[in-house]
Amino acid sequence: MARHLYSCPLRWSDMDAFGHVNNAVFIRYLEEARIDFMFRLAPGEGSTSFQGGSVVARHEIDYLRPLVHRHAPVTVETWVTRLGAASLTVAYEVKDEEHVYVRASTVVVPFDFEAGRPRRITAEERMFLEEFRDGEEAVGRRGDGSPKEAVAV
Repeated sequence: MARHLYSCPLRWSDMDAFGHVNNAVFIRYLEEARIDFMFRLAPGEGSTSFQGGSVVARHEIDYLRPLVHRHAPVTVETWVTRLGAASLTVAYEVKDEEHVYVRASTVVVPFDFEAGRPRRITAEERMFLEEFRDGEEAVGRRGDGSPKEAVAV
């Protein structure tokens, strides 16, 4: 099982009045990593995989510790935890060498904007996504069923 690693720069404007990265900014970090994973890394030139777009059906985020601005980027590690007929769940960890700051997941639905409706995941997309599939959820519970620890930030 492979995981996608995205190096995400921090911007000075990402901080809020409390001196750490604002909780809403983390959604942008997740989006940047997910777009890099699904649209840049996905099957190569000439492929129609993931064309036409997708929509987010759900986000779930556990904020584990505050992240303050620094010049070094954070890593957003991305993998697939669930792959259905017409949706998938992408899991993430936002971290550096020392800490995990956020664990999150997003339910993504491939969407046919021309037809105005969700569409099924193609065989080519499924083959690509299976390479990054791991049943370990990023939020909620650990693999052993125990709750994951979260702290207020």
